[in-house]
Amino acid sequence: MSGSSPRPSYAALLRIPHARRTFAAALTGRLSYGLVSLAMMLTTTRATGSYAVAGTVMALFGAASVFLSPARAALIDRHGARRALIPMASLYAGLLTAFAAVAWRPGAPALAIGALAVAAGTCTPPLGPTMRTVWSRMVPDEKLLQRAYSLDGVLEEILFVSGPLLVGAVVQWAPPAAAVVLSALLVWSGTLAFVLSPAVAGVRPATAKAAHPGPRGLGVRALARPVVVALGVGLSLGAVDLLVMAFAEQHHHRTDTVAWVLAALSLGSALGGLLNGAVDWRLSPGARLPLTAGGLGLALLAAALAPGLGTLTAAVACAGFFVAPALTTSYLVADAAVPSDFRTQAGAWVNTAVNAGSSGGAAGVGLMVGHVPLGWCFAISGAVSLTAALVCLCTAPTAPGASAAGWEAGPEVTPEGAEPSRV
Repeated sequence: MSGSSPRPSYAALLRIPHARRTFAAALTGRLSYGLVSLAMMLTTTRATGSYAVAGTVMALFGAASVFLSPARAALIDRHGARRALIPMASLYAGLLTAFAAVAWRPGAPALAIGALAVAAGTCTPPLGPTMRTVWSRMVPDEKLLQRAYSLDGVLEEILFVSGPLLVGAVVQWAPPAAAVVLSALLVWSGTLAFVLSPAVAGVRPATAKAAHPGPRGLGVRALARPVVVALGVGLSLGAVDLLVMAFAEQHHHRTDTVAWVLAALSLGSALGGLLNGAVDWRLSPGARLPLTAGGLGLALLAAALAPGLGTLTAAVACAGFFVAPALTTSYLVADAAVPSDFRTQAGAWVNTAVNAGSSGGAAGVGLMVGHVPLGWCFAISGAVSLTAALVCLCTAPTAPGASAAGWEAGPEVTPEGAEPSRV
């Protein structure tokens, strides 16, 4: 790695011109994603009186949002962040507002609610992948970029923890649909402030020559490694949430203890993310990638042996310690695997993998609980991450362009202003 200082700090990151303004705007918009799911679920349940309808609506919304993320990211790479994000955020916010208006009072038609939810999910702006693309252009060296991605991941974790709390505050004085409207306002205002930042001007459309680079140009094999790891992490995490609930019920603990165990998972992830960004690693991101997934898997195997809630909480916290580093490293490796004009798409594929994995993990473990001992369920969730780590090791690049540590070299990029020489 090269850089202007041996150990750049998080404070140095935020002193980069326009960094605080751009990051704050992106976080404002992304806070919407922390509260929209719970807000929409509560709104649908109140409007239709059916948990089954609410579950179906949320599944459709989530599927449209997650699986179309790479396609939306491709629009940003092709047309630029400013030209693509403003229409996308405007449509998304408008559809959420329409959803809230239709479902404001009980008795709303389920078909109309479902159609609006699917339409909104289709337009969800990929603010996370776009912000990481902006980081890769703003940050002057690779060590600082690692800190940028770590800080980004930690604060995103905090947003998804605080979002439901904000929904809870809103429903104390207003119908749940008001929280959906708040989500719409957050994403629209945050996106507008984000695209108006001078730093976002660097996220420019792909050149005509790079419009269809083919599999070799996209570094498909190298991109598969972070996507597989992100998928494994998502599958494991999706399983853990439900398994902790089942563990608490089986051991006759109060329901509120589940929140404390999951809070330990989030705290471990935040600490791991901050430490990962602060350490001056000798190993490249490609070499660290399977290690982080393997660490998560081993911690979940330890959770399988937990005799009580205290040891389970400790094991889950240790598992969380590897979550943010695994995802941060996945984004770094994905960035290095593609040409500069396709960074947003690369990040979106990683993002899609972890979100789809989370949904799949929850669904899969839901079928196992009650039929398979909980210890084995935890062990299986850990084995998933270990398998992802093994696949990552077995597919490590060996071509001449790959580094000895396992990070496939990305293409050289001519910087504009303070843009870095890689990702």
